[in-house]
Amino acid sequence: MHNGARLLRNSDHRRMPWKNGGGETVEVIVHPEGASLSDFGWRVSMATVASDGPFSVFPGIDRTLAVLSGDGMALSIEGLGDKLLTPVCAPLAFPADAPTTARLTGGPITDLNVMTRRGAFRHSLTHQVAEGAGALRETTGKRLLLALSPLGVSTTEGLIGLHPLDALVFDGAQKAEVIPTGEKAAFYLVEITPV
Repeated sequence: MHNGARLLRNSDHRRMPWKNGGGETVEVIVHPEGASLSDFGWRVSMATVASDGPFSVFPGIDRTLAVLSGDGMALSIEGLGDKLLTPVCAPLAFPADAPTTARLTGGPITDLNVMTRRGAFRHSLTHQVAEGAGALRETTGKRLLLALSPLGVSTTEGLIGLHPLDALVFDGAQKAEVIPTGEKAAFYLVEITPV
């Protein structure tokens, strides 16, 4: 993965119970590979939230959440107050060690969760839509693109096709261009940089 792009198919993602047992998480990627929930440097996952309740607390971790599907959820975050997250909202960044409870606004949702260890890595999560071929800006760390619609990513190694919820991890300095297969390509872009 050091130079090349690494394709992570949705069907191959690792499925595991939540740290607090309240749902299921689909682990897209964890760094370093094979790290546990207590010693990862960074982690990207998707979770199905089927009932109201508290979030797992991760000491020393910063997290950003986005709602991929479903109606939405209302979060109550200690120190930040109440926040509503829906599929059209911008991703929400908050400390993963702040006690947080979630209330579903209309049935189960699936979320995208990016976590980095504070002081070692930092991250950004943005929702993007490309209406034509569009170059991704270069960065110093790693990039992960999570497809929301079928799309292609052109890299120096060639064109890689992604289905919804497939992910592509690649070096931030690598030139890459997103190419819609339909009218437009929707995706989340995660950028992770060492501090």
